[in-house]
Amino acid sequence: MAAAGGTRRGALLALLALLALLALLALRAGHGGEGRAGSPRLPPGLLEELRQRQRDLRRLAAEGGQAEGAGLGCGDLRGATGGGVLGSGFTKVVQRAALPGGGGAVALKSVHGAGREVRQCEQRYGAPAGCRRLAAYKLLKEVALLQRLRHPGIVQLRGHCLDGGGDAGAGVTAVLELGAPLEMIQLLQTPWEERFKICLGLVKLLFYLAHSPLGSIVLLDFQPRQFVMVDGNLKVTDMDDASTEELSCKEDNDCTLDFPAKSFPLKCSSAGKCEGINEKKNLFNAYRYFFTYLLPHSAPPALQPFLSDILNATGDLRYGINETVTAFEKVLHLYKSGLYLQKRPLLLKEYIALKGFRTVEAEDYKCWPSYSHLGCLLSVHSPEEAAAICNSQSQCQSFIVTQQRTWTGRPLASFQSSPTDLLPDANAVVYIKRSASSGKGL
Repeated sequence: MAAAGGTRRGALLALLALLALLALLALRAGHGGEGRAGSPRLPPGLLEELRQRQRDLRRLAAEGGQAEGAGLGCGDLRGATGGGVLGSGFTKVVQRAALPGGGGAVALKSVHGAGREVRQCEQRYGAPAGCRRLAAYKLLKEVALLQRLRHPGIVQLRGHCLDGGGDAGAGVTAVLELGAPLEMIQLLQTPWEERFKICLGLVKLLFYLAHSPLGSIVLLDFQPRQFVMVDGNLKVTDMDDASTEELSCKEDNDCTLDFPAKSFPLKCSSAGKCEGINEKKNLFNAYRYFFTYLLPHSAPPALQPFLSDILNATGDLRYGINETVTAFEKVLHLYKSGLYLQKRPLLLKEYIALKGFRTVEAEDYKCWPSYSHLGCLLSVHSPEEAAAICNSQSQCQSFIVTQQRTWTGRPLASFQSSPTDLLPDANAVVYIKRSASSGKGL
């Protein structure tokens, strides 16, 4: 109870701090420079943009969802050592930092003073301080969202610092868990099971966003660059372009969902909103940026019809997110249980099992996509499936099912071109093709 009370107090303090900064920004919004008396007033157009973003942020702060505790603050960042720029975008820059006292590495996100949003604003209005405040609202919005949205597929907000030092817009820093940029080319070279994990994690994230405490949320800037990898898991890291607003309509013709190569007609609900438009926009973006590249290639042949159904149904938006989650969970069940291997010939009888031995680890022939760069290391459900894989590879003469496990709990099997160099191991079994063993005298 005490811990829960502390969490609620921390959340309240975080909300109060955010609202206090809003008040400070509002006080200074009418002035240029540092907001001092006598400073020139900001241009009307910039003032209106500032007020609109302030209204959006106040609305978000007032919406549902339990905000998490304050977490790390400005004091925790003092003494942090920099580790270089991780990336920069239209509005923000992200830097790596090591917290003092062994607090670990984090990502610090702040306003990008040389970014396009600030530069274009300065070109329009000629008010650098006001333009930085305008950009700061997007970062404040992201902090407010991350305080309310908690999911394994959303990067964790570890805290934030509101330390204006004379310019509130310049002093907003979000402290995030550290992730690695998503590299699609590298992902295409990873085993299918790992790529399926990423797609499954994305689907679970989109399910959460469709049913979030704030309502249905759309990621307006849905691109692979908005995601990072943290401990092998996909996480969205850029939430400033997320929106809880659904398109208003008077009739069905107002509800066309347009993409560069496709358009989808949607229904206008009795509430005057386009039904499911946020959910469907997220889902189609997941299809075109992730599913089409990561799902089908090198998948187990018996699972390919199920994956084709997912691709077709999401590509045509015949599935909503609920149906998509169900379809992914079905594929996962078939894969983990080994049910997809039914009605296959039994090939393990063509192998001799040498119990109590293992092979010497050494570089051997390679296969794709392997879990090891030194040889052919693949995920299998059982020795029977490993025998089928070995039979399909001309170089394979033996294999061993290792103690290593993938995220699904399946073991990894090491396939080798030579059954020689055996070492005693009470917990291991080496499977050697009978045709290979006859010439070796085994």
